[in-house]
Amino acid sequence: MADVRNRSFQVDAETRAALGRVAVFMGGDSAEREVSLKSGQAVTRALQDAGVDAFERDITGCLLDAVKEPDFDRVFIALHGRGGEDGTIQAILSQAGIPYTGSEILASALAMDKLRTKFVFAGFGLPTPAFRAMNREEEASSILEDLKFPLSVKPAREGSSIGVRKVHTRDELISAYRDAASHDPLVLVEEWIEGPEYTVSILQGQALPVIGLSTDHDFYDYEAKYISSDTRYHIPCGLDGWQEALVQNLALEAFRVLGCRTWGRVDIMEDQEGRFWLLEVNTVPGMTDHSLVPMSAKAAGVSMSELVVRILKDTLPAGEGTDA
Repeated sequence: MADVRNRSFQVDAETRAALGRVAVFMGGDSAEREVSLKSGQAVTRALQDAGVDAFERDITGCLLDAVKEPDFDRVFIALHGRGGEDGTIQAILSQAGIPYTGSEILASALAMDKLRTKFVFAGFGLPTPAFRAMNREEEASSILEDLKFPLSVKPAREGSSIGVRKVHTRDELISAYRDAASHDPLVLVEEWIEGPEYTVSILQGQALPVIGLSTDHDFYDYEAKYISSDTRYHIPCGLDGWQEALVQNLALEAFRVLGCRTWGRVDIMEDQEGRFWLLEVNTVPGMTDHSLVPMSAKAAGVSMSELVVRILKDTLPAGEGTDA
């Protein structure tokens, strides 16, 4: 495995010229604002280290203002959550004719909506835990006729595990529903898979090394993702070679059926019988010092600067720019 800790990655003059001036959209007004600011800062530093003319732009308020008299040629989207990851900024940039990184409008909207993502998975016959939408407290009894404890309750259109609860009783289900509904009126309830969690980063049609996750928390929640120092990341992930290949192929298929583009991350659980289950697809994953995509890329011999440049170069017309 390549050691990239001290590796210098630079774009050449032709690629730099083709990319032009790059705005890194970050921050925003969603519940994931603070994480997005950290991601955007890390992306900007990495692009600048590679010689790209990049700068930070904190996007708040009316998103239409972001494309009025633009002083940039293309956008690296590091906006997490609503507005930045749900197809909204993608639609605005598309209408303005400004190239941007990552998935396009429909795939972004689908992946952000965890409930509709699961409908797509189910429609394509991909394994995903049994689930129901919950729209009011009175539906608890009928949901428990279809699903068995423990259950996961989450806002359908939030990220970073915001509002996610693990529940074991009817009363806990109702309490968790109220909490999730405070973030999003659309709430997803699904059966909890007891077992190891894995995440697969996707880069330009390839699956990077699988990361196994373990934490002393009930699950890989917001604190475990961004705050805790005792979360354990396993690379190699601990799976046999054929199992890792199976998980990578499952992630690539999930990415494909949603119509995603260039880069992202797919979260997968393994149950006690060794079966793998798709949870969700992230189209603008975190890029902080706790984040999984840079970690997986490093394990594949790809530095942070090379990673962000490769993502950005996919905004160029085919054949434009050269290998850095």
